[in-house]
Amino acid sequence: MSTPSAQALRRQHRRCAAVLIALSAAGLLYEAGVLARTPAATRAAWLDGSAGRALNRALTLPYRDNLNTAAAALRYRFAGDLGAQVQEGCPGWLFYSDGLRARAGARAAFRRRLELMHAVVQSLRAGGVDVLVLTVPDKARVERYALCGLDQGDDMQQRWWRWQAGLAAEGAGVADVEAALAAVSPAFFRTDVHWNRHGAAAAAALVAAAARPLLRGGPAQQFSRQTGSATQERMGDLLVLAGLAQAPPHWRPPADREVPETIAALGSGGLLDEPAPPEVMVLGSSYSRRSNFAEALGMALGRAVWNRSVDGGQFAGALHTALRERARWPASVRLVVWELPELALSLPLSEAEQSLLRDGGPRSDSVNATPHSPSGAALAASAP
Repeated sequence: MSTPSAQALRRQHRRCAAVLIALSAAGLLYEAGVLARTPAATRAAWLDGSAGRALNRALTLPYRDNLNTAAAALRYRFAGDLGAQVQEGCPGWLFYSDGLRARAGARAAFRRRLELMHAVVQSLRAGGVDVLVLTVPDKARVERYALCGLDQGDDMQQRWWRWQAGLAAEGAGVADVEAALAAVSPAFFRTDVHWNRHGAAAAAALVAAAARPLLRGGPAQQFSRQTGSATQERMGDLLVLAGLAQAPPHWRPPADREVPETIAALGSGGLLDEPAPPEVMVLGSSYSRRSNFAEALGMALGRAVWNRSVDGGQFAGALHTALRERARWPASVRLVVWELPELALSLPLSEAEQSLLRDGGPRSDSVNATPHSPSGAALAASAP
């Protein structure tokens, strides 16, 4: 077989260079045109970052999202690859990679989390409020049968046991829902990190049983419960994370399907009346805002539940905000259900969490603030 001559190679290189130069020139012309049409930003806009965000949106290439979706779909269809953050166990079962292997620096972060747990529990007790800790086990821990070759590392197992031992040493109230979730398996969505309505209801029932002895007797709170007649498609967050939310059905794992359900606290005269003042406050993460967990907890207790959980709350996001406003809590609050996902145990502390440790624990914003009661809408607020 003859090899290309040096002259032929030079011609090929020149053609490649010409193509690259043409593409670069086209990109520069496109960006110059965008910049010419973009209004001039003020100095304040550059300082607060809004000008940079606007410029980034303006310079986004046309059809970029479509191209990213196509690349993700091709990667999954022909290589079975879902990217660095998502892994597939048994067919259709997706798992978050961080739920299988701890991040670098997880041991140091976990030690700080134990310190923060101590500070939070002591702060709540000092205010005369009981605390019940609900650590949501990772999906990979509960749905083991769906791993199909994947597994949680030994470091994840040891961290889980050390966390349970730390809670026991602190003497904190604990709601261990691992067995309850395994009993209703599947308790989690296939394509999402969160529990489904069966898992949320099982966890709520166990938390209610642990919480009931800590509450006073009183009239039962009534709830309404409405369940849809047909299933609806639910696009899981792991499909979104893998870039496949907009991919055609045959080019991605099938989405979950669920029956919509609504649970609401009733006032003494019906839906429009205010429910009773809450004795229970839920401070947690997105798990407490999914699949009607907080509402199911209220129904199981027969009491109003004030859900102040936040998406992205992780370990103590909701706690940090609520505890700084502690003087404004209704006087009726007797119990905090502190919900946190297992994954949060190895995450580095946020700035807010570090400030809690530096300050020696949460502090309310004003000792003379007037307590208030949440509205019925606030009591029932929860993401689907």
